Amino acid sequence: FIQMLHSAKKRDVLQLLRKAPEEMLPFVVEAAVAAQSVGSLAALSDFLDFGKESKYLLEKFLYAAAFSPRPSGELLRLVLDKLDEKQLASEIWETGIIAMGSLIAKLCQQKLCGLQQEVERGVETILVGLRGAKEESKVIIYLLALGNAVVPKTIPTLLDHAEEGPTAIATAAISALQRFPTQHISSEVKRAMRRIFHEKRKSYEKTCRLAAAEILLDHNPSTMDVINILLATSKMEMEAATFLLLKVRNSLR
Repeated sequence: FIQMLHSAKKRDVLQLLRKAPEEMLPFVVEAAVAAQSVGSLAALSDFLDFGKESKYLLEKFLYAAAFSPRPSGELLRLVLDKLDEKQLASEIWETGIIAMGSLIAKLCQQKLCGLQQEVERGVETILVGLRGAKEESKVIIYLLALGNAVVPKTIPTLLDHAEEGPTAIATAAISALQRFPTQHISSEVKRAMRRIFHEKRKSYEKTCRLAAAEILLDHNPSTMDVINILLATSKMEMEAATFLLLKVRNSLR
Protein backbone atom coordinates (compact mmCIF):
# COMPACT_ATOMS: atom_id res chain seq x y z
CA PHE A 1 0.00 0.00 0.00
CA ILE A 2 2.84 2.39 0.89
CA GLN A 3 4.60 1.44 -2.34
CA MET A 4 1.44 2.34 -4.25
CA LEU A 5 1.30 5.72 -2.50
CA HIS A 6 4.92 6.42 -3.51
CA SER A 7 3.86 6.75 -7.13
CA ALA A 8 0.34 8.16 -6.60
CA LYS A 9 -0.49 11.74 -7.55
CA LYS A 10 -1.75 14.21 -4.98
CA ARG A 11 -5.33 14.15 -6.31
CA ASP A 12 -5.47 10.33 -6.06
CA VAL A 13 -4.19 10.27 -2.46
CA LEU A 14 -6.57 13.08 -1.53
CA GLN A 15 -9.50 11.19 -3.04
CA LEU A 16 -8.44 8.09 -1.13
CA LEU A 17 -8.36 10.04 2.15
CA ARG A 18 -11.76 11.61 1.51
CA LYS A 19 -13.47 8.36 0.54
CA ALA A 20 -11.87 6.00 3.08
CA PRO A 21 -14.28 4.51 5.65
CA GLU A 22 -13.91 6.14 9.06
CA GLU A 23 -12.36 3.06 10.66
CA MET A 24 -9.75 2.85 7.84
CA LEU A 25 -8.82 6.54 7.83
CA PRO A 26 -6.10 6.38 10.54
CA PHE A 27 -4.40 3.57 8.61
CA VAL A 28 -4.47 5.57 5.36
CA VAL A 29 -3.07 8.66 7.15
CA GLU A 30 -0.23 6.62 8.69
CA ALA A 31 0.54 5.04 5.32
CA ALA A 32 0.62 8.46 3.63
CA VAL A 33 3.09 9.69 6.27
CA ALA A 34 5.21 6.56 5.80
CA ALA A 35 5.25 7.06 2.01
CA GLN A 36 6.54 10.66 2.38
CA SER A 37 6.15 11.26 -1.35
CA VAL A 38 5.44 14.73 -2.71
CA GLY A 39 1.90 13.65 -3.59
CA SER A 40 1.08 12.00 -0.25
CA LEU A 41 2.39 14.92 1.86
CA ALA A 42 0.60 17.49 -0.32
CA ALA A 43 -2.62 15.48 0.02
CA LEU A 44 -2.23 15.30 3.81
CA SER A 45 -1.64 19.05 3.90
CA ASP A 46 -4.94 19.68 2.12
CA PHE A 47 -6.88 16.99 3.97
CA LEU A 48 -5.87 17.59 7.60
CA ASP A 49 -7.62 20.55 9.16
CA PHE A 50 -6.14 20.99 12.63
CA GLY A 51 -9.01 23.24 13.65
CA LYS A 52 -11.77 20.79 12.72
CA GLU A 53 -10.45 17.22 12.38
CA SER A 54 -10.92 14.71 15.21
CA LYS A 55 -8.20 14.74 17.87
CA TYR A 56 -7.70 11.00 17.43
CA LEU A 57 -6.87 11.32 13.73
CA LEU A 58 -4.58 14.32 14.24
CA GLU A 59 -2.71 12.51 17.01
CA LYS A 60 -2.34 9.49 14.70
CA PHE A 61 -0.75 11.78 12.10
CA LEU A 62 1.62 13.40 14.63
CA TYR A 63 2.66 10.06 16.19
CA ALA A 64 3.29 8.61 12.72
CA ALA A 65 5.48 11.63 11.93
CA ALA A 66 7.35 11.45 15.25
CA PHE A 67 8.10 7.73 14.91
CA SER A 68 9.06 7.89 11.24
CA PRO A 69 12.54 6.25 11.07
CA ARG A 70 13.91 8.51 8.29
CA PRO A 71 11.75 11.62 8.08
CA SER A 72 12.19 14.21 5.35
CA GLY A 73 12.44 17.97 5.65
CA GLU A 74 9.09 18.15 3.86
CA LEU A 75 7.43 16.10 6.62
CA LEU A 76 8.82 18.47 9.26
CA ARG A 77 7.60 21.44 7.20
CA LEU A 78 4.12 19.91 7.07
CA VAL A 79 4.06 19.52 10.88
CA LEU A 80 5.36 23.09 11.34
CA ASP A 81 2.74 24.50 8.96
CA LYS A 82 -0.07 22.64 10.70
CA LEU A 83 1.07 23.82 14.15
CA ASP A 84 0.94 27.41 12.84
CA GLU A 85 -2.81 27.05 12.41
CA LYS A 86 -4.91 28.86 14.99
CA GLN A 87 -7.12 27.46 17.75
CA LEU A 88 -5.39 24.14 18.23
CA ALA A 89 -6.62 21.85 20.99
CA SER A 90 -4.07 21.81 23.83
CA GLU A 91 -3.46 18.04 23.49
CA ILE A 92 -2.73 18.40 19.76
CA TRP A 93 -0.41 21.35 20.36
CA GLU A 94 1.53 19.41 23.02
CA THR A 95 1.87 16.29 20.86
CA GLY A 96 2.88 18.42 17.88
CA ILE A 97 5.63 20.32 19.70
CA ILE A 98 7.13 17.10 21.10
CA ALA A 99 6.85 15.38 17.69
CA MET A 100 8.67 18.35 16.16
CA GLY A 101 11.60 17.77 18.50
CA SER A 102 11.76 14.11 17.49
CA LEU A 103 11.74 15.00 13.78
CA ILE A 104 14.53 17.54 14.26
CA ALA A 105 16.73 14.95 16.02
CA LYS A 106 16.22 12.37 13.26
CA LEU A 107 16.98 14.87 10.50
CA CYS A 108 20.17 15.85 12.34
CA GLN A 109 21.11 12.15 12.65
CA GLN A 110 20.88 12.04 8.85
CA LYS A 111 23.42 14.93 8.75
CA LEU A 112 20.73 17.29 7.44
CA CYS A 113 20.87 19.81 10.30
CA GLY A 114 22.65 22.53 8.35
CA LEU A 115 21.09 21.62 5.02
CA GLN A 116 17.41 21.84 5.90
CA GLN A 117 15.82 25.23 6.54
CA GLU A 118 12.98 23.39 8.23
CA VAL A 119 15.32 22.20 10.99
CA GLU A 120 16.39 25.77 11.78
CA ARG A 121 12.77 26.90 11.64
CA GLY A 122 11.73 24.06 13.95
CA VAL A 123 14.42 24.82 16.55
CA GLU A 124 13.59 28.53 16.42
CA THR A 125 9.87 27.78 16.80
CA ILE A 126 10.57 25.83 20.01
CA LEU A 127 12.97 28.46 21.41
CA VAL A 128 10.66 31.39 20.64
CA GLY A 129 7.73 29.50 22.17
CA LEU A 130 9.81 28.72 25.25
CA ARG A 131 10.80 32.37 25.71
CA GLY A 132 7.19 33.48 25.44
CA ALA A 133 5.62 30.72 27.58
CA LYS A 134 4.08 31.97 30.82
CA GLU A 135 2.50 28.79 32.16
CA GLU A 136 4.77 26.20 33.77
CA SER A 137 3.07 23.35 31.89
CA LYS A 138 3.87 24.99 28.52
CA VAL A 139 7.48 25.66 29.50
CA ILE A 140 7.85 21.96 30.35
CA ILE A 141 6.44 20.89 26.96
CA TYR A 142 8.98 23.09 25.14
CA LEU A 143 11.79 21.69 27.31
CA LEU A 144 10.66 18.13 26.50
CA ALA A 145 10.76 19.06 22.81
CA LEU A 146 14.34 20.36 23.20
CA GLY A 147 15.24 17.10 24.94
CA ASN A 148 13.84 15.20 21.95
CA ALA A 149 15.65 17.44 19.45
CA VAL A 150 19.12 17.15 21.07
CA VAL A 151 20.46 20.26 19.29
CA PRO A 152 23.75 21.44 20.89
CA LYS A 153 23.04 25.15 20.46
CA THR A 154 20.06 24.83 22.84
CA ILE A 155 22.27 23.69 25.75
CA PRO A 156 22.73 27.22 27.23
CA THR A 157 18.94 27.63 27.31
CA LEU A 158 18.55 24.26 29.05
CA LEU A 159 21.25 25.15 31.59
CA ASP A 160 19.52 28.42 32.42
CA HIS A 161 16.22 26.64 33.12
CA ALA A 162 18.00 23.85 35.01
CA GLU A 163 19.66 26.26 37.44
CA GLU A 164 17.07 29.01 37.73
CA GLY A 165 13.72 27.34 37.18
CA PRO A 166 11.28 26.02 39.79
CA THR A 167 11.41 22.30 40.57
CA ALA A 168 9.28 20.93 37.71
CA ILE A 169 11.00 23.11 35.11
CA ALA A 170 14.49 22.40 36.47
CA THR A 171 13.75 18.66 36.42
CA ALA A 172 12.55 18.82 32.79
CA ALA A 173 15.62 20.82 31.73
CA ILE A 174 18.09 18.45 33.42
CA SER A 175 16.25 15.46 31.91
CA ALA A 176 16.68 17.10 28.49
CA LEU A 177 20.42 17.54 29.13
CA GLN A 178 20.67 13.83 29.98
CA ARG A 179 19.74 13.04 26.36
CA PHE A 180 22.94 14.63 24.99
CA PRO A 181 25.95 12.45 24.13
CA THR A 182 29.23 12.86 26.01
CA GLN A 183 30.87 15.13 23.41
CA HIS A 184 28.30 17.83 24.24
CA ILE A 185 28.61 17.56 28.02
CA SER A 186 31.18 20.37 28.24
CA SER A 187 33.02 21.77 31.26
CA GLU A 188 30.34 24.49 31.38
CA VAL A 189 27.60 21.86 31.66
CA LYS A 190 29.54 20.01 34.35
CA ARG A 191 30.10 23.19 36.38
CA ALA A 192 26.35 23.84 36.32
CA MET A 193 25.59 20.25 37.38
CA ARG A 194 28.05 20.59 40.30
CA ARG A 195 26.33 23.79 41.43
CA ILE A 196 22.97 22.01 41.32
CA PHE A 197 24.11 18.82 43.06
CA HIS A 198 26.07 20.62 45.78
CA GLU A 199 23.38 23.36 46.02
CA LYS A 200 25.88 26.21 45.64
CA ARG A 201 23.33 28.86 44.67
CA LYS A 202 20.02 27.60 46.07
CA SER A 203 18.28 24.46 47.31
CA TYR A 204 17.16 21.91 44.73
CA GLU A 205 14.68 19.08 44.95
CA LYS A 206 16.16 15.58 45.34
CA THR A 207 15.33 14.44 41.79
CA CYS A 208 17.15 17.47 40.33
CA ARG A 209 20.26 16.78 42.41
CA LEU A 210 20.29 13.08 41.52
CA ALA A 211 19.87 13.82 37.81
CA ALA A 212 22.71 16.37 37.97
CA ALA A 213 24.93 13.78 39.68
CA GLU A 214 24.03 11.22 37.00
CA ILE A 215 25.22 13.58 34.28
CA LEU A 216 28.52 14.06 36.12
CA LEU A 217 28.98 10.30 36.63
CA ASP A 218 27.87 9.22 33.15
CA HIS A 219 30.20 11.46 31.12
CA ASN A 220 33.88 10.93 31.88
CA PRO A 221 33.69 11.83 35.59
CA SER A 222 36.71 13.44 37.21
CA THR A 223 38.23 11.90 40.35
CA MET A 224 37.15 14.91 42.41
CA ASP A 225 33.55 14.67 41.15
CA VAL A 226 33.37 11.03 42.25
CA ILE A 227 34.94 11.82 45.65
CA ASN A 228 32.66 14.82 46.26
CA ILE A 229 29.54 12.89 45.27
CA LEU A 230 30.52 10.02 47.58
CA LEU A 231 31.16 12.45 50.44
CA ALA A 232 27.77 14.10 49.85
CA THR A 233 25.94 10.77 50.16
CA SER A 234 26.65 10.73 53.92
CA LYS A 235 24.20 13.62 54.31
CA MET A 236 21.50 12.24 51.99
CA GLU A 237 18.52 9.98 52.58
CA MET A 238 19.27 6.25 52.40
CA GLU A 239 17.42 5.75 49.09
CA ALA A 240 19.22 8.59 47.28
CA ALA A 241 22.61 7.64 48.75
CA THR A 242 22.15 4.01 47.69
CA PHE A 243 21.22 5.09 44.16
CA LEU A 244 24.41 7.16 43.81
CA LEU A 245 26.61 4.46 45.33
CA LEU A 246 25.25 1.98 42.77
CA LYS A 247 25.96 4.49 39.97
CA VAL A 248 29.57 4.81 41.13
CA ARG A 249 29.93 1.03 41.47
CA ASN A 250 28.58 0.51 37.94
CA SER A 251 31.01 3.12 36.62
CA LEU A 252 33.92 1.29 38.28
CA ARG A 253 32.84 -1.97 36.68
